[in-house]
Amino acid sequence: QVQLVESGGGLVQPGGSLSVSCAASGIIFRINAMGWYRQAPGKQRELVAAVTAGGTTNYADSVKGRFTISLDNAKSTVTLQMNSLKPDDTAVYYCNADVLRITSPQSASYWGQGTQVTVSS
Repeated sequence: QVQLVESGGGLVQPGGSLSVSCAASGIIFRINAMGWYRQAPGKQRELVAAVTAGGTTNYADSVKGRFTISLDNAKSTVTLQMNSLKPDDTAVYYCNADVLRITSPQSASYWGQGTQVTVSS
């Protein structure tokens, strides 16, 4: 199996910065892409940012210019640096990994357990 362990998150004041990281481990042959999604109360889960193994990034319009995603392929770890945080960024942030496993020719998608990010004064 593949495990995703998230770290970071917490409480920050508006305008502050925070980072969340996610490390993938297990029967991984190759990381295809990793990303962060978020879900606020009463809302659907949405993509925040994603990065491919080749370094191509994709950001939600609402976070462009404020958030930066990076992938350490050697450590199978993705980090989301969040700056100029707003109350609207408050949500549970979920890590996602699309991986090629050692045991199968097909890629599979995995999710972390989620970490709370709260932006409030």
